[in-house]
Amino acid sequence: MIELGRGSISKMSARLDAPVVQYAFRLGEQEVPVNPLIGKTLRLEYLGAIHCSYCGRKTKTSFSQGYCYPCMTKLAQCDVCIMAPEKCHYDQGTCREPSWGEQFCMTDHVVYLANSSGIKVGITRATQLPTRWLDQGASQALPIVRVATRQQSGLVEDLFRSQVADRTNWRALLKGDAEAVDLLAVRDQLFDSCAEGLTALQARFGLQAVQPLNDGEVLEIRYPVEAYPSKIVSFNLDKNPVAEGTLLGIKGQYLIFDTGVINIRKYTAYQLAVHQ
Repeated sequence: MIELGRGSISKMSARLDAPVVQYAFRLGEQEVPVNPLIGKTLRLEYLGAIHCSYCGRKTKTSFSQGYCYPCMTKLAQCDVCIMAPEKCHYDQGTCREPSWGEQFCMTDHVVYLANSSGIKVGITRATQLPTRWLDQGASQALPIVRVATRQQSGLVEDLFRSQVADRTNWRALLKGDAEAVDLLAVRDQLFDSCAEGLTALQARFGLQAVQPLNDGEVLEIRYPVEAYPSKIVSFNLDKNPVAEGTLLGIKGQYLIFDTGVINIRKYTAYQLAVHQ
């Protein structure tokens, strides 16, 4: 087989391009286009080393998708408020890295609806659209609220998830395309049912800080998948260092082989070799 590249893997780059999303492996500084490999035999080999994606220290276990334990315990980007932004403690003076929080959390965020394995509500920095949707494998997406901080996005998401799920069923995602839904109608229903809560958040943070988006357009997204598996079997590089088979497609951060599926993002900071 021919080696296409090796190095510390991170989540695949994803670019919205007609007619389908274009992907590339990121192995350290090297990028390897993945779409041209669909329909061909592909082999991923874990080389037995993990290096923290922040400090470079060798670690036996990856924490928070790519960090060593010391970095996981001290970095703001690994704190609990990243997964639960409504628990932001910046105002309490206990942020692990105030300067990092000011750059990444005290900036415009978007609350959105996406259809991947079904309708879900999610949040992301405004600068991360549409990348966030591509990483989740959403076939439809719609921004519905713009807010001034990450904490506010978490509070809005918390309000909406009483009506809409906030998780993706990854197994359903990999079994086929989700049935199309009217996201505009779902947005309007959410605004109606959560009007009192939205008004309360605007009273707390200001009208300019929490802005419902009534003129957003639904984005339709297609992924390069030739066939979906009839049965979902996951590769586990920690148990078996090789994932190999005919590449059938790519969706979200998953590679779909005829022999199984693998979530590339899960193995951030693993040293991998890619062969064709």
